[in-house]
Amino acid sequence: MNILVYIEERHGRPSEDSLGLLSYVSSLDAAVSGVVCGFGVREAAEEALNYAPREVFAIDDARLHGRLPQPYVDAVAQLVREQQIDAVLFVASVLASNLAGALAARLEAGLNWDLSDIVLREGRLVGRKLVLGDTACVEVGWEGGREIALFRPGTFEPHSVVSKGQVVDYAASIEDHSTGVKVVERWEERAQGSPIESADVLVAVGRGVGDRATLADAEELARELHGALAVTMPIVDQGWYSHANQVGQTGKTVRPRLYLAFGISGAIQHRIGMERSGTIVAVNTDPHAPIFSFSDLGVVADLHVVLPKLRKLVRAERPNDS
Repeated sequence: MNILVYIEERHGRPSEDSLGLLSYVSSLDAAVSGVVCGFGVREAAEEALNYAPREVFAIDDARLHGRLPQPYVDAVAQLVREQQIDAVLFVASVLASNLAGALAARLEAGLNWDLSDIVLREGRLVGRKLVLGDTACVEVGWEGGREIALFRPGTFEPHSVVSKGQVVDYAASIEDHSTGVKVVERWEERAQGSPIESADVLVAVGRGVGDRATLADAEELARELHGALAVTMPIVDQGWYSHANQVGQTGKTVRPRLYLAFGISGAIQHRIGMERSGTIVAVNTDPHAPIFSFSDLGVVADLHVVLPKLRKLVRAERPNDS
């Protein structure tokens, strides 16, 4: 089976999620290649080689500079047909999700989404998907033809190897009508403080934080722990913090070594974004809060009491950091 992994390039580098998927799929008994699309992406393609594919196709074209899906569909569809690719795998993002759906229509391929695992069984891919609020796992497949899959972000961790593959510069044909839309300006919201995706320690706050003053205390605790502040959707909806710091179904998926949750109930929309954290500590006044069912340590208490005491303990342990 020939498998192609779409490697999303961001700020000149392949995304961690894409590299994680590439690493994992390369362990299957299949011929695995990667593809990077965009403008000025060859270095990203060379970096992706270190994650075990036999080759990485670099589709480097100025017409892909705007990161609009239609030109990408033309380019990837041509590659899939010429290289006789059987399956194309993506990690879900705004661009990747648009591209996967349009590519499925273009190639008349089957599409499964929100997958958390995949295996190769008797020469066919079998996907695994969490359902019923992540309380059960089902297997899904494809009926004939090419197979396209979208995976949850944060599902796989990248593992580098000694590179044995090569970068292949690929010239794609892009239809004139696909370049009719132009990007005239781009604005990207950046995380407040350190990026939450790469932080080893996250201090997360939810609706129970109550006010901005307590939010500032949580931000200081994150700084004192050399971590980052994460928030839930209600905090973003209040306009108190950036969406780039939101964890959950409509935010980001994170896997820090330590996740400190203050005033977070633990609804499924939040859980799917952080349940793979190393150690989860939750503070909530409600002893029946769902978050306690999957926390490593639960504290039934008022966060407004616990948070200042915890900051005091941290400063006592790290006096030179203050």
